[in-house]
Amino acid sequence: MSQFGFKLVASALALCAISGGVASAKPVTDCPLRDAPFSMESPLVDILLNAEAKAIVEQRTGRSFDKGPAAFVGTKPPTFAAILTLRSAAMFTGLKPEALPEIDAALRKLPVTEADKIARCDRYDNDVPKFAPATGKPRMLLFEKITGFRDSPSVDAAHAAFIEMGKRNGWSIATTDKGGAINPKTLKQFDAVIWNNISGDVLTLSQRKAFKTYLERGGGFFAIHGSAGDPAFFWDWYTDTLIGARFLAHPMKPQFQEARIAVDKAHPLAAGLPPEWKMSDEWYSFKTNPRSVGAKVLLTLDEASYVPIGPQGIDLKMGDHPLAWTNCVGKGRMFYSAIGHLPETYSQPQHVTLLENAMRWVALDRKACTGRP
Repeated sequence: MSQFGFKLVASALALCAISGGVASAKPVTDCPLRDAPFSMESPLVDILLNAEAKAIVEQRTGRSFDKGPAAFVGTKPPTFAAILTLRSAAMFTGLKPEALPEIDAALRKLPVTEADKIARCDRYDNDVPKFAPATGKPRMLLFEKITGFRDSPSVDAAHAAFIEMGKRNGWSIATTDKGGAINPKTLKQFDAVIWNNISGDVLTLSQRKAFKTYLERGGGFFAIHGSAGDPAFFWDWYTDTLIGARFLAHPMKPQFQEARIAVDKAHPLAAGLPPEWKMSDEWYSFKTNPRSVGAKVLLTLDEASYVPIGPQGIDLKMGDHPLAWTNCVGKGRMFYSAIGHLPETYSQPQHVTLLENAMRWVALDRKACTGRP
């Protein structure tokens, strides 16, 4: 292990599964934080991209980023550095919290140059894929742009599961890893957008606006596992309103454990699910509870059935521990499930039933959220 002491485990035509051509795009100039001053709250990758900022941190910590694992301190996405700030990286790097104010003050004195702005925007895109979704079928966009942590086994297993789900149900599923797909014209073609373990800030400011408007006017949002599992987020609306919960951590010793899941049988998505079941996965805990923003929790985790201890012995107990939930965002419908790190979860019968129920609700039940603010 490196000096940084990182301790995270890195761990069909009928479907219209299309990733078609991509329209030529102009360079991105409206990326979030493009003009923001350097600070301890900057994405770590932005500090690594600037030699002076990087040197300030290295000099004050006595540690070299160059000796860290490439997957964690690389500057090309996907990289864990895109989902860390100096503050959130402290538990992995050994950086003392008391050192942060001095580092922050030194970073804020640095100018943000044109080169910095270009480098910050480089991980975003304006590439607009061309789709031709089948008519007369539910149409879903499987979105897979990842700039942070990409756990390929889970992403690939989820991808295959959604494609197979489409076959069974006669849904039209298009796939893309381009943020440029999130624009008003393209989004109008789809009943729902699926975020497949999305990690990292992936949308420009105009794409964020298009996505928010799409949902509030009646679109559907379906997200799994890593889509709410970053140590640091840079879009408060996504975290606090859409997902409705901020990630805390997951167990590390062991990382994967069997636990008991309880089902609210009164929830509209509970059809076909037993009152409870057990399965193994990586169990997320959250700093905030989605019930506080009006979410209807479908699944809860029995904290007595596993060991909820995180990195450095952090107590991950929530008491009321939501695992999957739904909510209305304006007239739009959202569903999130924290299950899904282990590839085998995407063939686990109860989980598959859950995902299919949720997809039907998110994409097809357009009356579920009408009349909501």
